Amino acid sequence: MAPSYTQPVARPFDSDDAWLLAAGTHSRLWEVLGAHRHDGVTTFRVWAPDATDVSVVGDGNGWMPGRDELEPDPSGVWRGTFEGYPAGARYKFSVTARHGGQRLLKADPFAGAAELAPATASLVWESSHPWNDGEWMAARGAGHRHDAPISVYEVHLGSWRYEPGGYRAMGRQLADYCVDMGFTHVELLPVMEHPFYGSWGYQTTGYFAPTSRYGTPDDFKAMVDTLHQTGVGVILDWVPSHFPADDHGLGMFDGSHLFEHADPRQGFHPDWTSYVFNYDRPEVRSFLLSSAHYWLEEFHVDGLRVDAVASMLYLDYSRKDGEWIANPYGGKENLGAITFLQELNRSVYASRPDVLTVAEESTAWPGVTNPTDTGGLGFGFKWDMGWMHDTLEYYSQDPVHRRFHHDTVTFRAIYAAAEHYVLPLSHDEVVHGKGSLLAKMPGDEWQRFANLRVVLGYQWLAPGKKLLFMGGELGVPGEWNHETELAWSLLGNSANAGVQGWVRRLNELYRSHPALFLVDRDPSGFEWVIGDDREQSVLAFLRHAPGQAPAVPSALAVANNTPVPRPGYRIGVPVAGTWHLLANSDDEGYGGSGQTPGAAVATEPVASHGFEQSLSVDIPPLAMLVLSPTAL
Repeated sequence: MAPSYTQPVARPFDSDDAWLLAAGTHSRLWEVLGAHRHDGVTTFRVWAPDATDVSVVGDGNGWMPGRDELEPDPSGVWRGTFEGYPAGARYKFSVTARHGGQRLLKADPFAGAAELAPATASLVWESSHPWNDGEWMAARGAGHRHDAPISVYEVHLGSWRYEPGGYRAMGRQLADYCVDMGFTHVELLPVMEHPFYGSWGYQTTGYFAPTSRYGTPDDFKAMVDTLHQTGVGVILDWVPSHFPADDHGLGMFDGSHLFEHADPRQGFHPDWTSYVFNYDRPEVRSFLLSSAHYWLEEFHVDGLRVDAVASMLYLDYSRKDGEWIANPYGGKENLGAITFLQELNRSVYASRPDVLTVAEESTAWPGVTNPTDTGGLGFGFKWDMGWMHDTLEYYSQDPVHRRFHHDTVTFRAIYAAAEHYVLPLSHDEVVHGKGSLLAKMPGDEWQRFANLRVVLGYQWLAPGKKLLFMGGELGVPGEWNHETELAWSLLGNSANAGVQGWVRRLNELYRSHPALFLVDRDPSGFEWVIGDDREQSVLAFLRHAPGQAPAVPSALAVANNTPVPRPGYRIGVPVAGTWHLLANSDDEGYGGSGQTPGAAVATEPVASHGFEQSLSVDIPPLAMLVLSPTAL
């Protein structure tokens, strides 16, 4: 397919734009606000309704306020066209506040590029990337359906692997690695421009600019393009929940609380010492909607993972009594945030039904992934934080004590069909003193690695899409440090290489066995066989794909959560005949002890667990087995 090319369209800011901006439904503001080159000159537009004057300062005028003055219109948008600002020129807006008269120096909220931090100027930018991912873009929708296998590798670009070449080099490396490992997508911690590297991108100032730490916007487009051409999707973390208070940023932008609430009980977040967006203001909703659509359109990304949704939904989030203001009905629900999130998902899926949106929502808010026309928030998927907490709590227990915590690991089945879930083992679980996944596991070194393989097996075999933060597949011993790259040298150790091989096998199995992904939310797709053997800490469950034609064979997952082998353990099954061993985490190739029930196990006409047929299985210690009546 011939390369395609898109360039942000420079057009006038007209009455329709003003109306949509004020209505809170404008989703393409980057086309009319910010800096746009045309016919050798540059037009600047910025929304600053409470300013008394605004001018452009930068390389084109020696950074002198008042030389390149903008003119206002009734919408609060200021505009002007000037020579002297070619592509790559630095600039900011000099804004005089109506109240107090102070002069503020602000970066462009719609800038497509920014200076390398710690510098904070915006850059005039013109894109020239020729896209070559037409084949991927035409077919990607099939891989984002609820009945598709979705396996996500979460990555912080600055600490994954140090190589010269920035975005472009990392794109090639990530593409090769994900293909080798079998991940369907990468999810990037926020690449939007951020002044503080240690925030990992979650303190965003440039909602339309990829961080310049790794290259230009076109370099980032090339990275996405490369991933797409190798069959790997790209999801971006996106932060519409809060923004930092840096002087050049959105806070007090025109001398008023333009983007944030004026009352700190609504407009300032105590956990992150950052501003909270005012979702009740329509223009703010238009700004955020446009940011979301910008990344999906201009950078061809395949999805957005929306950060900290719970902090948006609840007015009392992380606040004590007296530190928050109720909504007009006396409740703690943030009505403006609900409106924004519903409009976000409605507009995204209306214009691009082949992408996905994912909510990091840590409470039991109902209907996060239900359609907006039924009162839901409309997300495609939701992170199952409960599964993550319960799973890590259970597996952090010494195996001798796990029988007292058995309900923790089985509880998830009660609500598994409530939403369309992603099962995350994310960056949040390996920072701030929590230790790595491996470090959470009890026992000696062999047991820690065996436990980790069981945890990962449980994640891949349970209903829900998969997400694993970088390093989890290597069994790194220490928690993540954003200042250093992953310890790739660990792969010289058989135990670490074994974990990587196990994840590779899980991805291969997951993508090739439809029972593991076709039916996640429907309760008919999951069936406990053994959920009550707390004394031996054994779990067994079936994954089904009912109603599929031709019939899809079920998969049986068996977990021994103690280091004690369980020979001749009887397990009821629904199909008579030979059940084939598809995966065994105790295989020597994965660092296990090499015990195995054999390549195949024949059923016996012995009733067990509600079935007329059963298997007598030798279950290895601290192991996850996968069996099926059909060999793969």
